[in-house]
Amino acid sequence: MIKMFKNFTRKDYLMIIISFSLIVFQVWLDLKLPDYMSNITKLIQTDGSTMSEILKQGSFMLACALGSLISAIIVGYLTSNLSANFSLNLRNKIFKKVSKFGMKEVKEFETSSLITRTTNDVTQLEMFIAMGFQMLIKAPIMAFWAVSKILNKSIQWSLLTGGCVVILLLTVGILLMIVFPRFEKVQKLIDKINSVTRENLTGIRVIRAFNAENFEQGRFEEVNDNLTNMQLFNQKCFSILNPIMNLVMHGLTLGIYLIGAFLINAAGMLDKITLFSNMVVFSSYGMQVIASFLMLAMIFMILPRAQVSAKRINEVLDSDISIKDGNLDESASKEVGTVEFKNVSFKYPDADEYILKNISFKVNRGETIAFIGSTGSGKSTLINLVPRFYDVTDGEILVDGINVRDYKEEVLHNKIGYVPQKAVMFTGTVKSNVGYGDNGKESPSMKKIKEAIEIAQATDFVTKMDGEYEAHIARGGTNVSGGQKQRLAIARAIARDPEIYIFDDSFSALDYKTDSTLRKELKKYTKDATSMIVAQRIGTIISADKIVVLEKGECVGFGTHKELLKTCDVYKEIALSQVTKEELENA
Repeated sequence: MIKMFKNFTRKDYLMIIISFSLIVFQVWLDLKLPDYMSNITKLIQTDGSTMSEILKQGSFMLACALGSLISAIIVGYLTSNLSANFSLNLRNKIFKKVSKFGMKEVKEFETSSLITRTTNDVTQLEMFIAMGFQMLIKAPIMAFWAVSKILNKSIQWSLLTGGCVVILLLTVGILLMIVFPRFEKVQKLIDKINSVTRENLTGIRVIRAFNAENFEQGRFEEVNDNLTNMQLFNQKCFSILNPIMNLVMHGLTLGIYLIGAFLINAAGMLDKITLFSNMVVFSSYGMQVIASFLMLAMIFMILPRAQVSAKRINEVLDSDISIKDGNLDESASKEVGTVEFKNVSFKYPDADEYILKNISFKVNRGETIAFIGSTGSGKSTLINLVPRFYDVTDGEILVDGINVRDYKEEVLHNKIGYVPQKAVMFTGTVKSNVGYGDNGKESPSMKKIKEAIEIAQATDFVTKMDGEYEAHIARGGTNVSGGQKQRLAIARAIARDPEIYIFDDSFSALDYKTDSTLRKELKKYTKDATSMIVAQRIGTIISADKIVVLEKGECVGFGTHKELLKTCDVYKEIALSQVTKEELENA
């Protein structure tokens, strides 16, 4: 929790100092009120007292109350700003950290949990600062100050007040022992409910197609009921606190007056006025003591959940990023457009088996290298090692003659135009999606965007959309088809003018005619760039300069299409499963 204070800025610390000063001033004013009330009590019972003297003490009381009110308003305003700025800075910090995560960290935390930590957990800390900050400062000061004022008034009243405080502390302590372990479970259950909801929304078409609404409803109700029951248990436990607090407060008042009645009855005539005055003052101060411990109790209700949230946020902020940024910039490059794998082996961080084993090849500028193999052979894994979505386990990958680990990630990614296996569209327009990102150059012009769309064979459907290049694209591209998304994703890579193109099975949703036309136009445009293509279709890679055939993570064939037909049985088997022998011979 203390680590969270590092997220305060200098301006925040200034507001904390001002708030602290005002809270101390407010407590002083609140504790002066019983003194003036005692004076008024004595004046009323003293012969010869004038109304002006009573009104004077009353005016002091009103001034103290008004000053306390103004201080409370200012402190409330400052703490509201403090909590809002804190959550703003903390969310930005979490977002920046998460944006640097590799795939390992994303899988470790899970997307739903990262969303909860960025939203709900930060909100818990914001609430603690907004509500608990004042009480955390005010409660101990008020308790200490009020206790110091009543210590010498009466041993009986002091013991009664101390007993009430002990009852409150025991109640709060027992409740915390019961409830605290469940706060972490609550946050994990929120993670779970976010995960189920997210999965349900993204898979809504499949759910409807298989009439699985009732099944998904059951899954959601299970996690929702678990969360509700946990929250109900916590709230039921805390609901016990309120009646006990009221019982203690009213019991203290009654006890003070009951003890006071016996003391006054037993006292001499001259001491009765002093005892009565002390009883009124002690009653006020006793309530101040109880109020301060009630505030501490409120803090103990908010603090545990805030501590759990702080721990979860610190787990994200303190996590070690597996993909370390290098320190080389573009001036360090000796070659252009080359990619070389040297004895590369790879296994996922949580796996025992290697996905790729001892892969070696080199592709030069202007060449096209393709990767083919059965499902699960490691094609996409291999291609994703180039932009460092994962780092190799053994061996090294060189881009322009330099190990990818040595590059600054920004510089490495500026060299690459990446088209993922599953085309990703962002909320915006056709123009914003194709011209997306920063590759160290000026943003692509409208002319460049149109050219990229034309090469990607997307002009026909884009010009028919409402708004054409300014047409709206929904989140995830749900208002365009799979083939249209793929073509826009390809256009996005083209608009970057990169040294190296990476196509991860990026033509699978295209019909054969569009696929053939697109590849011809792409070949003309990217003649000076390096292309790396993962594909399932023989027709997509048949004209590649080099073809790597993968089988169970190993390279079982390397060469051109014609060379592989003669030397690689795996490649020949894949080819014959798609086209006839005559078509292969004539290709």
